[in-house]
Amino acid sequence: MKTLTATVLGILLCAPVARPAFAQADDAPLIQQLRAVQANPALVEAALKQGAKLAVFCASCHGENGNSTHPDTPNLAGQNPIYLLGQTLKFADGRRRYAWMEGLIKAMKPDEVIAATLYYAGQPVATKVSSASADLLAQGKSYYEKVCFRCHGADGRGTETYARLAGQQESYVTLTLHRYRDGTGERTAPEMTSSTKMMDDATIRAVAAYVASMK
Repeated sequence: MKTLTATVLGILLCAPVARPAFAQADDAPLIQQLRAVQANPALVEAALKQGAKLAVFCASCHGENGNSTHPDTPNLAGQNPIYLLGQTLKFADGRRRYAWMEGLIKAMKPDEVIAATLYYAGQPVATKVSSASADLLAQGKSYYEKVCFRCHGADGRGTETYARLAGQQESYVTLTLHRYRDGTGERTAPEMTSSTKMMDDATIRAVAAYVASMK
């Protein structure tokens, strides 16, 4: 913890930080390490305690226990741990770009990344009361059940490859769908590009409202 704190402060002061050992094209080694931890209850317990301490660095953006209070920042709570680890590794090696995230993750050791991943994956998603109209939710449900369920699951809880959308921030989903459709974001995913290509603004709003209402 002391090492992480010192390194993060170094980043904020523009001090050089070495490329992390886990930032590599092949994510398999750290994923295997995560699976090994998951298979050992004692290691899981220790990781969750460590993750809870590390979460203090993430709370200002992603909210306490991974439920974000910022409309443009995603929830981490309840995500599949393998998916969450994969996204973390993308920030570590530049496949996803966001300066604060890149700096924070590059300051972390592999065991710290795994601990934070397991902590957030195990947190419950906060229940939300949707302010959207019944008609809008119905429209979003109809589109989701025709298109989105193929990757994100009928219950919206995602997989090791695809994000959990159930209970996600409505504004964040809206922003992300617009970026995929319009090609204005740095993330690329052929299936998302093709799925959003024919979505108009009204459909995006409806889908975002619907998935945010899912539990």
